[in-house]
Amino acid sequence: MTDLTPLQQLWLTETVRLREEHAGTLEDQEANRLARHAGGDLATRVHARARWLADRDGLSEALGHWLQGARLALLAMALLAIISGAGLAFAALGDGQLPVNVFWALGSLLGLNLILLLSWALGLLFAGEHGASLGRLWLWLSEKLARDAKAAQLAPALLLLLQRKKLNRWAIGLLVHGLWLLAMLSALVLLLTLMATRRYGFVWETTILRGDTFVALTQALGALPALIGFSLPSEAMIRASGDSALNIENARQAWAAWLVGVVLVYGLLPRLLLALLCLWRWKRGRAALSLDLNLPGYSQLREALMPSSERLGVKDAAPQQLHRVEGATGTLDSDGALLVAIELDDQYPWPPQLPHGVKDAGILDSRESRQKLLEQMTRFPPARLAIACDPRRSPDRGSLALIAELARNAGASRAWLLPAPPGQALDAERLGDWHAALQQLELPFSDGAPLSWLETGHD
Repeated sequence: MTDLTPLQQLWLTETVRLREEHAGTLEDQEANRLARHAGGDLATRVHARARWLADRDGLSEALGHWLQGARLALLAMALLAIISGAGLAFAALGDGQLPVNVFWALGSLLGLNLILLLSWALGLLFAGEHGASLGRLWLWLSEKLARDAKAAQLAPALLLLLQRKKLNRWAIGLLVHGLWLLAMLSALVLLLTLMATRRYGFVWETTILRGDTFVALTQALGALPALIGFSLPSEAMIRASGDSALNIENARQAWAAWLVGVVLVYGLLPRLLLALLCLWRWKRGRAALSLDLNLPGYSQLREALMPSSERLGVKDAAPQQLHRVEGATGTLDSDGALLVAIELDDQYPWPPQLPHGVKDAGILDSRESRQKLLEQMTRFPPARLAIACDPRRSPDRGSLALIAELARNAGASRAWLLPAPPGQALDAERLGDWHAALQQLELPFSDGAPLSWLETGHD
């Protein structure tokens, strides 16, 4: 991923913190150095460090896969909501062969919606959480559809990040109300379609209640819809519908308008208003999100990213995994050519005679010299870099990590495997180990001096 939103940057940073909390500090020397060079306050440097580590370890790519999976999961749930809403409408009205019991139809359309809406309100009021099962379903589907093992680290980090500002309730609330809004909209559209293409008669039935009860209930439910223009059956129509469905066009239209108005006012509008409320609270809270720099994972980085005095030297152990030289070099604003050697003894005369424009960076044989050169290359990256190596030594992880880090800070790089000093011969097996290691790094290498390439950029 190239451009991240502020929330996504916070999310990645939190993911890196959790990963280091459970697995130990990552090999972050280069990340810390680049973050220091980027400048800014501690939060800015923590973000820069986390972004570099996330890009290196594949978390940024996993975030892209997770977001894609989340969109697919949301689309699947939206389609299910639309189909469910249409099913509610069809179950409420039927095929038109039998009269529609208006209160059974109303219960089918609004019953489950109102019960779950009440449970949401009670959960928000007393527990502060709601819709956890639906939220967990969405997160689970997002992870499965992402099809990336590293995406499993993202969901816990997102939940922890949102819980600090209690944003998870509004995010899940927006999801819940949005899906129910789609369901009720689908039900309303199919309701109108069925009423427009079929002839329905409406009745109400009772055994133990009086007719006055249904008259009062019908008028009470229709009061709010009537305020926005929906017609209300007259008292005579209501009482007559208790015996049989009225075969009168005005009666059918009045009952149809009453049913549509009640579904709109008590089913769709509450979900719409609550979805807008959750969206407003979500945007407001998201804008206030920031790093909690008092957390142990961040406070421990203060000295490394904003040192009171610059400390030179490589203090981290060699990495367990070599990271290939790719990607970053193409974006560097580089200039000039540089030749550097790694851990040469006095049997090699150094430096060789260099062509015009090629600078000698010396021999890196100490932590201080390595760190000093890396800091200089971060500020002034060379266009071309040749790294001279002694193939009599074993290509250990520390040396290869240094070569890779040097190469990532140059426009183009090559390794120069020096010939053996006079009277000595190179070990073929060890030389093969160098070739294999440099191929793993995807770094070009040669046995001859790349001085012409350093001077001109070609051979």
